[in-house]
Amino acid sequence: MTTNILIVGGGLSGTIIANGLCRRLGKQLRRGEVAITMIGTSDTHMYQPGLLYVPFGKFRESELFRDQRKVLDRRVPYFVDPATKIDAESKSVTTQSGKVLKYDYLVIATGSRIVPQSIPGMAEGAHWFYDLDGARKMRDALDAFEGGKIVVNVNAPHKCPVAPLEITFMLYDYLTERGLMDKTEITYTYPIGRLHALEPVAQWAQPEMDRVGIKYETFFNTKEVHPEDKTIESEEGVTLPYDMLVTIPPHMGAEVITDSDLGAGGWVPTDKTKLTREGSTDIFVCGDTTNIPISKAGSTAHFEADVVVENLTSLITEDRWAKDYDGKVFCFIETGMNNGTYVWFNYATPPNPGPPTQMIHWFKLAYNRLYWLSAKGLL
Repeated sequence: MTTNILIVGGGLSGTIIANGLCRRLGKQLRRGEVAITMIGTSDTHMYQPGLLYVPFGKFRESELFRDQRKVLDRRVPYFVDPATKIDAESKSVTTQSGKVLKYDYLVIATGSRIVPQSIPGMAEGAHWFYDLDGARKMRDALDAFEGGKIVVNVNAPHKCPVAPLEITFMLYDYLTERGLMDKTEITYTYPIGRLHALEPVAQWAQPEMDRVGIKYETFFNTKEVHPEDKTIESEEGVTLPYDMLVTIPPHMGAEVITDSDLGAGGWVPTDKTKLTREGSTDIFVCGDTTNIPISKAGSTAHFEADVVVENLTSLITEDRWAKDYDGKVFCFIETGMNNGTYVWFNYATPPNPGPPTQMIHWFKLAYNRLYWLSAKGLL
C-alpha cells in the first residue's frame, strides 16, 4: 500500500520538505511505497527577501523568480490548483478545480498574506515592499522623492521581523547618498512600548536610530491613514504628517485555513516542538502558517522544514518520532546599504545582535544568491 504525502503550499518550507523527503525516501519512492504530491497557487517560486532591495534598484525583478517545477525534485508532481477546503476528519483536500485529494500525511505550508485593506486608507495612502507591485510603486516614489517627512509604520502581525528595521536604515543610507537627508525627517512607529518585539533587538536598535537622528514613536497602533491630507493616526490618539508613508502592512494566514475552521486569522494551532496541528499526528504545519510564538521568517521555515522531513521519514520507515524543533531562527539584518549584523535565537536563548560590519553585509548578499540551494534542500 502506498503512503500518500500531500503538501499544500509551494513556498520555501513546502519546497524544502518535498525535496528533503525525496532524498530521505528515495527507495520507498522507487518501489511505489510512498508518493509525494504538491499543490500551490503559482507556477513560479519567488525569493521574497529580495523584495527588500527592489525599491532601491539593488535587485532585478527577474532574479526574484524561478519556475517552481525546476526548483522541485522531478519525482514530485506539482499542480497549480489552490486548496479551498481541508477536511481533517476525512483526510482530504478539495481544490479550486473541484478535485478531492486524499492523504495519509498532510503538510500545510500555506504561508501568509498582507492585508493593508484592513486599515482604512492604508491601501490608498501607503507604500510597502512586501509584494512585487508594492515594491515597484515604492521604487517609483523614492525616485521622485526630493525631501520631506517619511514615516515608517509597522503593524502586527507581520513576517520577517527585522525587515522594518532594515528598510529604515537602508532608507537613511539611500537618502544620504542622494544628498537628501539634510532636508528629510524619518520617523519609525512601532505598536508596543519599544522598537522591536524582541527586547534585545529593540535595545540594539534604539541607539542606532539615535546615532543617525531617526525619530521614533512607540505605542503606535494604526487606526487610519488619511491620504487626502497625508496623515496617519494611531489608536492612542497620535497623528503624524507625512510626505511619504512606508508601511509594514498587517498579515493574515491563507483563506483556506479560516474557511476550513483550522485556525483564527489563518494561523493553525501547532505543537511548537513536533510541528503538528494540535490534536493531530498526521497533519504537519510549517512556516508562517503556524501560530507558535516564534518569528515568521524564511529561516524559521527552513529550520522547521528540516524537522518535518526527519520526523515524516522516521514515522514512515521506523514508526517513531526523530527530533523536536527547538525554535531556532537565524536572520541577517541589513543596517544600511553597506553594513549588516545578524541574530540567532531559539526557545531557550534570546537574540544578541552584534556590531554591524561590512563582512556580514556581504554574507547577506551571498545568501541572496544561495537561496535557491536552500529551496532545493541542499544548504
